[in-house]
Amino acid sequence: MPPEVMIILAALLISVAIGFLFKKGGPKTKQFGGAAMGLLFMLAGCHIHTLHSLVTILGSWLIINISPRSCHYLTLGWTFSHLLFLRTVTYFGFPEPTLLANAIQPLFAFQMVSLANDVQEFTQGKKQEVTSFSKSPVIGVIPKMPGLVEILCYSYCYMGLMAGLFYRYRTHYDWLNQPNSIVIPSWQPLLSRSKMLPIYGVSFLVVSHFFPLDYVRSDAFYERALPFRLFYMIPIFFVFRMRFYVVWLSVECVCIAAAFGAYPVAAKSRPGRGPTVEYEPLSRSADGEVSSITYDYETIKNIDPHGTEFCVKVKDGMRCWNMTVQWWLAQYIYKRAPFRSYVMRSAWTLLISAYWHGIHPGYYLSFLTIPLCLAAEGAMENGFLRHLSPAGRLYGDWVQWFLKMRAYEYACMGFELLTFEDTMRYWSSIYYCIHVGAVAFFLLGKLLGGRREHGSSKGKDGAAQRGE
Repeated sequence: MPPEVMIILAALLISVAIGFLFKKGGPKTKQFGGAAMGLLFMLAGCHIHTLHSLVTILGSWLIINISPRSCHYLTLGWTFSHLLFLRTVTYFGFPEPTLLANAIQPLFAFQMVSLANDVQEFTQGKKQEVTSFSKSPVIGVIPKMPGLVEILCYSYCYMGLMAGLFYRYRTHYDWLNQPNSIVIPSWQPLLSRSKMLPIYGVSFLVVSHFFPLDYVRSDAFYERALPFRLFYMIPIFFVFRMRFYVVWLSVECVCIAAAFGAYPVAAKSRPGRGPTVEYEPLSRSADGEVSSITYDYETIKNIDPHGTEFCVKVKDGMRCWNMTVQWWLAQYIYKRAPFRSYVMRSAWTLLISAYWHGIHPGYYLSFLTIPLCLAAEGAMENGFLRHLSPAGRLYGDWVQWFLKMRAYEYACMGFELLTFEDTMRYWSSIYYCIHVGAVAFFLLGKLLGGRREHGSSKGKDGAAQRGE
């Protein structure tokens, strides 16, 4: 296992234990203790490159204070520009950032853009209250303008910092101000989320040992037969999934231990977003007895292994993976994309996601393969699948699931191999089968859809001529 992954897992294990202590602490203990612990992790893994995160935060704080009514896009431009600088610092004679610095820095960009959007909504809401004498909706809206100390504590809070778990400023604020966090359950949800961790961890170690990624970069690999080359992307993607299952489920356990992201079930929380409806916070009755409220941790849920493994469609697979970041991308990139079509908006969002991951060509080759698969999937759905009988649709779903898995395995090779040469060498060795297949299914779906529309229009014209 890479040393960086070992550092992350060790930090996560420590964080779970410390989380129970923070759960018992007051707002100041949580705020400053959580930030101090996160900053300690940053310094241990990023060293001098921790300054990049500080520069990002200070620049965003200035933008938010100078232009609170239009700070969203300005902050997006600032944070993503600094992200590009981080990825290219060696060209300017600066030392190369550590792997952890490269991995963590995008999270600060996500947090600052989300915070800027919240500040913008807060400012607009206050303006609306003054002009219309009516209060704006309060679901998820920040209660006040945060100062620099609040922003620093939010950004450096250790929750998910080492593994890219995104959470909004309001989620952090609500954690600090939980009425009585002791009564919020932690052990049972933690055990429920962690019960599969040993299986995922052992699977990762065993399969990665027998199917190393570096073998794909060797000449010996390309001397093997085509069926073997096709097969090899299956264990590579399996190892990829197991690695992130272990890390992200561990991050969720870190949050659960401290009751971070816990909301009443009635709040109907969503990953990344938090509550979506108004809810009653924890309260005490007149005799001092705590009211009975059921809680969940949907806000910090970042992975759905069952959905990832067994969902049928490519687009559904995206929704089950890195769920808090998926919400951020949907909220701040997809909904504001300069296109109307679903496929083009998805392509734009995935392009931003590739940029977020880094500047390696493999990321872009990988992510931009998915929109082609989405287009093929949509064409086949409209032209063929939705017209099947229930029994036929069942078989169609199994075939679609099989193809979905192959598409993600194919794309994963670019994500893992990183370089243009290695990615294209592998894809060409299996004759670009997913690209070719996606184009073929797209054309077939359009052809079948066109025939059905033509047949339907002819039927309507015939009926009109008969006076029906």
